Amino acid sequence: MADYKSIQLTNFEVDKKVLDIVNNCLSQQPDPRPFVEINSIGYVFYFHTLDIKLLQRNIEMLTAHDLFSANNPSSSRKAGELLQKIYEEVSKIGSYGIRSGKRQYVNFDIERKVRNRKAKEQNRSQYYYAQDNNFSKISNQLPPEMTNQIFCGDSLEVLKKIPDNSIDLIFTSPPYNFGLEYERQDDAHKWDLYFEKLFAIFDECIRVLKFGGRIAVNIQPLFSDYIPSHHLISNFFISRRMIWKGEILWEKNNYNCKYTAWGSWKSPSNPYLKYTWEFIEIFAKGTLKKSGDPKNADITSDEFKEWVVAKWSIAPERKMKEFGHPAMFPEKLAERVIKLFSFVGDIVLDPFNGVGTTTAVAQKLGRKFIGIDISQEYCDIAQKRLKNTLL
Repeated sequence: MADYKSIQLTNFEVDKKVLDIVNNCLSQQPDPRPFVEINSIGYVFYFHTLDIKLLQRNIEMLTAHDLFSANNPSSSRKAGELLQKIYEEVSKIGSYGIRSGKRQYVNFDIERKVRNRKAKEQNRSQYYYAQDNNFSKISNQLPPEMTNQIFCGDSLEVLKKIPDNSIDLIFTSPPYNFGLEYERQDDAHKWDLYFEKLFAIFDECIRVLKFGGRIAVNIQPLFSDYIPSHHLISNFFISRRMIWKGEILWEKNNYNCKYTAWGSWKSPSNPYLKYTWEFIEIFAKGTLKKSGDPKNADITSDEFKEWVVAKWSIAPERKMKEFGHPAMFPEKLAERVIKLFSFVGDIVLDPFNGVGTTTAVAQKLGRKFIGIDISQEYCDIAQKRLKNTLL
């Protein structure tokens, strides 16, 4: 019975006539035909492919009171009850394939033969924009003195001290200026210089990332200057042969922002579009599949099913005044990114660590970490959060 799946049926006592009626109905099913046999503890239902609608019609026919009046109606109803039991047990099985409207329960997960499958899979896995990359597959160890540390300094300079291919996940939210306090930002600063510095830092991030590692960037368009920063950043990573893994919408449910600016009121002249969400752009280095021990995956089945739907409804951080930082993302956001895209024991880097949300959550979740920020004040707060996380 290697080509059949089986279900043991108990608490049934039927005679040969009833069994013949059941198997006669099952003979109408697609090949290979299902059937019921007697064994020492009851009956066994053997099946491969089932037409569920046909099975339901058979049940309805056999259990109807006004049929088979001249042909032992009790046998027909008993056969219908046995088929109903079979239907209920089969309905508990969640794994099957669908072919021509029929459920296939055996060998449904064996891929159909495709001519030149390996060559086609190899071509598809190259992601045309990521071809001809020169990424090394050899990972390097992060020095112990750099592990689980907060570094205060220019991200570009600190990153240069980190070995190639030594980081598993980078999660960050770049500020809209470097080396300046937020309240002293100049709205007229030159965006070309900003992106030149940002992309230089991201080049270093790509270098230190392991083959198969991921980088997730939380960003939103710069509305006031009409700069689609999330698209510019994505285009940069694609130009560096990184593989686009996806885009998550972080729905902040901040509906008050809708009323802060209208643009041209009730006019097509220049309506001002507002967003209640931000973006998380995710890229992978060299391959979409990250190596790791499955035992070190700490995401639950419910979390996985919810989080792979790429719209996350998470309230904004409410403690920014407490931490003295004007643009924090909440710990819940970092938790989802870290658990979905890294294993326990992996190394997580945030080159714009701010007051240390990424590093605090990484430590809490059993990851190693590196945080970098140019503000000594923010680094001190990040260090304090790490100590509180250990309490």
